[in-house]
Amino acid sequence: MSEVMLQQTQVARVLDSWRRFLDAFPSPSACADAPLASTLRLWAGLGYHRRAKALHEAARTIRDEHGGEVPRDATTLRGLRGVGEYTANAVASFAFGQRVAVLDTNVGRVLARAVANRTLGTREARDLAERLLPARGVASHNQALLDLGAQYCRATPRCASCPLARACRWNLDGGEDPAPLSAAVSRRQSNFEGSDRQVRGRIIGLLRSEEASMTAVVAHVAPVERARVERLVTDLVKDGLVERTGRRLRLAAS
Repeated sequence: MSEVMLQQTQVARVLDSWRRFLDAFPSPSACADAPLASTLRLWAGLGYHRRAKALHEAARTIRDEHGGEVPRDATTLRGLRGVGEYTANAVASFAFGQRVAVLDTNVGRVLARAVANRTLGTREARDLAERLLPARGVASHNQALLDLGAQYCRATPRCASCPLARACRWNLDGGEDPAPLSAAVSRRQSNFEGSDRQVRGRIIGLLRSEEASMTAVVAHVAPVERARVERLVTDLVKDGLVERTGRRLRLAAS
């Protein structure tokens, strides 16, 4: 649950929602047995609502195909809806101690700068992360790389205080920053203010508390033009997040 919430979302924004989810859904089966609307309501403030639907579908798969137990290996985990390579490896490593590498934007910067001092392709970054895995303490190793990238090897790095400064190849050899174009390193996102993502979130925010007509939805997200709102509502219906009954809109599976 936490790994899905943390996709493209900062820890500070996730903590309260994570606690609410654990209280409401102490097991995958508890989430699976609840309607999708319950998951969407608890997702408030996290954005990217398709992740909530994917989490709900993954919980149903765990309940129906895995006896209610989260799979322990990365390959099986990747068969769950919304679970990609990073999330599968993170769960396998941190929850079950499996010997797999965790490669995200933070780790990608550490590998490109401190280890290689060159831009890394996807396969190179993955292979390098796997070669660095220790015989023991894999979860601690993976967490250390994540923390290095989050605390020191940032997009704007804090090299002066970094504990790897004396061993970092980029710090020692210099040159252009190799991280920005390396595999797994996130590109700058488009502005959220005024974006379709923001308007979609405001529409779902209204429907969390009540059903509404299209006219009420348009008024809620004003001054966004009606044609754009209707397009986004149509997209939300196609995504399975909103249901349309006659002239009324509501969260899916309410």
